[in-house]
Amino acid sequence: MNAEGVVRRGVLAIAFAGLLAGGAYAQSQDPPTQQQDDKKDIRSDKKDLAKDRADGNGDQRDINKDKSQLASDSKKYGANSSQAQADRKDLHTDRVDRNKDQKDINHDRKDLTKDRADRNADQRDINKDKRDLHADRKDRNHDQKDINKDKRDLHKDRKDLRHDKRGR
Repeated sequence: MNAEGVVRRGVLAIAFAGLLAGGAYAQSQDPPTQQQDDKKDIRSDKKDLAKDRADGNGDQRDINKDKSQLASDSKKYGANSSQAQADRKDLHTDRVDRNKDQKDINHDRKDLTKDRADRNADQRDINKDKRDLHADRKDRNHDQKDINKDKRDLHKDRKDLRHDKRGR
């Protein structure tokens, strides 16, 4: 193989390494809005979860109050009195509210877990892209060193060839 072929192959290797490094660099440029959106989602889910817990606690207090009211009204007016029936109705609506709040809490927990998983996956991708980019740069630099060495060798070979032609 002649020296020109070596140089041509070296230049192609550099071009390919540059393309790889450019692609990895472009991929690693994760727009900050994606990370900000993930953080925003997590904060929002935490707020929702706190509100739902507060609602659930308030509903539980209402249930406890209605239970004691039902017991006192049943004792005072009788088990089937209108006051006792109204207390049972209040107790039922408070339990429905509490159960709905618990469903909301469970849903918000799932959302929060998914948002955290998304954020962590995005960060893993960024770190992997950084590692890939580092490796691509390292390969490119190594290829450039090889090309420079091939150029020096080619120059030396041409010099030796000219010297040999003159010597004959």
